[in-house]
Amino acid sequence: MSRPSTLRASGRVRALKPTPPPAPMKARSFISLGDFTPEAIDRCLELAAELKAARAAGRRGDYAPLANRHVALLFDKPSLRTRVTFEVAVRELGGSPILLPADVALGSREPVADVARNLERWVDVVVIRTFAQQIVEEFACAAPTLRLINALTDEEHPCQALADVLTLRERFGDLTGRTIAYVGDGNNVATSLAEACVMQGMHVRIASPEGYELPAAIQRRVASEGRDGATLTLLSDPVAAVRGAAAVYTDVWTSMGQENETAIRKRAFAGFQVNEALMAHASPDAIFMHCLPAHRGEEVSAGVMDGPSSVVFDQAENRLHAQKALLAMLFE
Repeated sequence: MSRPSTLRASGRVRALKPTPPPAPMKARSFISLGDFTPEAIDRCLELAAELKAARAAGRRGDYAPLANRHVALLFDKPSLRTRVTFEVAVRELGGSPILLPADVALGSREPVADVARNLERWVDVVVIRTFAQQIVEEFACAAPTLRLINALTDEEHPCQALADVLTLRERFGDLTGRTIAYVGDGNNVATSLAEACVMQGMHVRIASPEGYELPAAIQRRVASEGRDGATLTLLSDPVAAVRGAAAVYTDVWTSMGQENETAIRKRAFAGFQVNEALMAHASPDAIFMHCLPAHRGEEVSAGVMDGPSSVVFDQAENRLHAQKALLAMLFE
């Protein structure tokens, strides 16, 4: 039996559309997309859509599953979207965000495991944006009762992928059988996007220059998680990847921590820019996606970035709603 989803407003309880009971999750943390079952991902996206609609109707802050809970935010990398959306999400769900300086919290003064054991005594959730995936995993091992959220590592960006799939659902509805093309570096964004999309039954094509492909271990993992016949295809030709696709996605050629490779990467990725000529090979109603920040004139032309097919700021907005749903689900 489904249960009604409710948000409290002006002293009353307003019922939203009925929603299914909580879907089983593999873990009470979100370090990788694989920590949630496909059914839990679906539940998270459905809840995100409900919370987005409620906020648009002026009912922000009425649903408070984080009341009297504290969320520590550890940011070892610069952040605009991640930091703002998580702070707003925690506050609107009734919780208290605590921003901790990275030089204090991530191993320069004391071991990461000791930091985790301290935080386990004080807070309910830790959101970590850092370099190595190993740091998040070390937190999880040292403090098993903490709920952890991976807000970006060099290897994965699962929160961005939730927002991406929410955006795709808003545009296309059922995603089964549709194709998304990613053009560029086989990096953390590509990893989590591919994983999330095959879980939705989408075909994923990734075009990268030689030496910058999605790692082989990730290819195997993504291929094993596909639903409804979803496939992962790696290519070296951007045109072949984009042909007929419903969505075209790219990311910066040089990520944080790779600045010394900028010149080399610009040469390697020449010909991999998403521009009007490349978008012309996609489906006529195709959308353009980017996790931001974007470098107009490098991985994407200004005409595509700012054109009518671009949904990049919808993706950015949906970071808030997807993360609100994620935080709420960790306490269901």
